[in-house]
Amino acid sequence: MILMIDKLRKNQFLFEELVKRDFKKKYKKTVLGVLWSMLAPLLTLLVMAVVFSHLFGRTIPHFLIYMFAGNLVFFYFRESTSGGMNALVANAGIFTKVNVPKYLFLFSKNISSLINFGLTLIIFFIFVAADGLPFSWKFLLLIYPIGCLLLFNIGMGLILSALFVIFRDIQYLYDIFTMMLMYMSAIFYSIEAYPARMQVFFHLNPVYVYITYFRMIIIDGAVPSVSFHLLCVFYALLAFLIGAYIYKKYNYRFLYYV
Repeated sequence: MILMIDKLRKNQFLFEELVKRDFKKKYKKTVLGVLWSMLAPLLTLLVMAVVFSHLFGRTIPHFLIYMFAGNLVFFYFRESTSGGMNALVANAGIFTKVNVPKYLFLFSKNISSLINFGLTLIIFFIFVAADGLPFSWKFLLLIYPIGCLLLFNIGMGLILSALFVIFRDIQYLYDIFTMMLMYMSAIFYSIEAYPARMQVFFHLNPVYVYITYFRMIIIDGAVPSVSFHLLCVFYALLAFLIGAYIYKKYNYRFLYYV
């Protein structure tokens, strides 16, 4: 990881240009531009509120914020990993001609997604204030799950982008996977309806863990336990180390497939 950071510093100018390019490219020739990054989760939230408020809204306190927190984290995860999956193939014309670290293209995608996430987070806090939830110093602790989620997304992006170079079917399989993951992340329902022994299985889902951290801070006003913090960083490091290993081992083989 230290080697990656060192190379990132040496290629800082290229990295900054890639981030600018990815951010501008996403909203090129659109009327609303960057507002789409806020509208997408808001429109999804609106649909879920209409559909599920009568089913779960009466049993889950601050149901709108509960769903918004789930949508916020899940949209960031999906956008970051889906964009990262195509990072190598989309930039093959560059790294096949110029010797640059290939993970720069993935990192730039993640930073672009992080910027979009930050913009949506502002809207989220407006909803939190409107719902009457008190702001406290504990909100600063959200930096921790965001940092873990960033590292987790980078790790997943490293894995997916490497697989996508060789197996283009990964794109379609991942679309199905993310749809299943959305329903398994308790975005619009509570796991309290399940027996205690089944609730444990939800914690095998990293996205659910990060969503729960947000909800505990924002809605419950509680600081998660030390074990919960360790679980967050465990998933982040696990994904990143696996992704870094794949890139290090198959780095030069990518050229034969793109």
